Amino acid sequence: MSQKPRNSRILQAAEAKKSADGPKPSRTTGLGRVIIAVYGILALAATVRAVYQIVSKFDEAPEAYVLSLISGLIYFVATFSLSSAKPRAWMVSLWAVSIELVGVLVVGTLSLTHPEIFAHPSVWSGFGEGYGYIPLVLPIIGLWWLYRNRSERHS
Repeated sequence: MSQKPRNSRILQAAEAKKSADGPKPSRTTGLGRVIIAVYGILALAATVRAVYQIVSKFDEAPEAYVLSLISGLIYFVATFSLSSAKPRAWMVSLWAVSIELVGVLVVGTLSLTHPEIFAHPSVWSGFGEGYGYIPLVLPIIGLWWLYRNRSERHS
C-alpha cells in the first residue's frame, strides 16, 4: 500500500497564509532607519547649536536658545525610542514625536505672529525654516511610521 501525499489545496493555502503571516519588518528597518538617522542628525545639530548659543550669547535671546535645547533633547528621546525594541519604546516614540509636532506648530505660528518673542531663531521658528522645514515634515512622517507599525507596541 502506498500512502497518498497530503498536498491538498487546503494544506497549500494554509502553508501560504502561514508564510505570509511570518515576521513583519520592524519599525527600525527600511524607511524606519532613514527616519531614525534624520532624527539623530537633527538631535545633534539642534543640541550642539543650542549649547553653543547658551554658552556664548545667552543674554541675547534666552527663550529661543533654551527652546532650541529642549527641541534637541526631544529629538534625542525620539531617536533612541524609535530605535529601541523595548516594550514601552513605541509609546515613548509616540509622545516624543507628538510633542515635537505640537512644538513646531506652536512655535512656528508664534514666531510669525509675535516675532518679538524670538529675538533670534530657534529650531522650530518659522516652522523649521532654518533647517529646511525638516522639523515640520519629520514628525508627520514619524507619526505615520508609528501608526503603520503600531502592532509593535504590544511586542
